[in-house]
Amino acid sequence: MSDDALPGLGPWQGPWPDDPHFDPVLLEQGDRRNVVDVYRYWSNDAIVADLDRRRHPFHVAIENWQHDFNIGSVVRTANAFLAAEVHIVGRRRWNRRGAMVTDRYQHVRHHADLAALASWARGEGLPVLGIDNLPGAVPLETYDLPRGCVLLFGQEGPGLSEAAREHVGAVLSIAQFGSTRSINAGAAAAIAMHAWIRRHVVPGGADG
Repeated sequence: MSDDALPGLGPWQGPWPDDPHFDPVLLEQGDRRNVVDVYRYWSNDAIVADLDRRRHPFHVAIENWQHDFNIGSVVRTANAFLAAEVHIVGRRRWNRRGAMVTDRYQHVRHHADLAALASWARGEGLPVLGIDNLPGAVPLETYDLPRGCVLLFGQEGPGLSEAAREHVGAVLSIAQFGSTRSINAGAAAAIAMHAWIRRHVVPGGADG
């Protein structure tokens, strides 16, 4: 495959910019990373610093008792929607493949168990909201998501653990109309994050 056929941009053409955001190595070798065009040739640290100026005040948490492969997808989506942080509860190691290296730009915090997550959230004044299609759950579509919150997801298959249900202020369900009992955990996380965006962000506005 020729360089022109690769994603991203090749080496910088013309005089090099003197803006400190730019990475000399990327200017010289090209930038093939999975980033939006405005960040082409920027160093990773410069990208994170710029994202930190604009991050949204919602957090995403996911249980990781069985090394769930969906976690990488959740991290990637959290980066796309500019979540403040992703919180991984349980095992510290997680499958990064689905993140497509977006974990370089997304803050990820680990909590040993759900009590630790709940304690952290109380200290930050953030309600923890579980997302699962459980009996008695409130429809996500009608719930007024608070601006600052933690959206907690269970693992693929079992969903929110019994312990998780004890630490959430509410459980929210995603409307489904087919025969399957539940949708993929990564897909559920994307839907819930977008519901927050629809409630609190006007694209192209001050927050968009």
